[in-house]
Amino acid sequence: MKIKDSKGITMVALVVTVIVIMILAGITVYMGTGTIRNTALQTFKTNMLLIEAKAREYVENASYDLGVKPAEATPEMINKAKSELKGTPTTESDKSKLQEMGIDSSITNTEYVYIYKLSTDDLREMGINDVDSDDTDGWYIVIYNIPDVSVKVYNTTGFEISDGNTKYGLDDIRDIDTVEE
Repeated sequence: MKIKDSKGITMVALVVTVIVIMILAGITVYMGTGTIRNTALQTFKTNMLLIEAKAREYVENASYDLGVKPAEATPEMINKAKSELKGTPTTESDKSKLQEMGIDSSITNTEYVYIYKLSTDDLREMGINDVDSDDTDGWYIVIYNIPDVSVKVYNTTGFEISDGNTKYGLDDIRDIDTVEE
């Protein structure tokens, strides 16, 4: 019996090798996509936490300027308190987007609660660099509650946690660490 010399790889071995490589590539792409989305979520959340921390400083200063009894504040005290807040008051044209995000825009200017839109320049003035707030990346919205010395932070683009489930507010994503694919 004569043994043939084997001079290469058979077609079956080649097909099996290609299939194994495709499976490994598919797993890598799937895992990489999940990692990228989770990183994007953490970046989004970190940006909102930074904005919340800085906005809290401004609302604390505004609360101090308003005084212990806001009902007895003079117009000068109110104006000084409002001047502490960063951003631009939201307008009528912002109302529909605010409602979509779950924000009751009727609270604006009532009981010393103000809804402000932050621009990229506002963020820079706050010391927050490399974060954009505009039509492309979404506007950051801050609700300043002067008497309660509290703030809520939103983004008009939001973050899609799962199919069709977009979260806009920091309070909505604060406890979410990973997103589903």
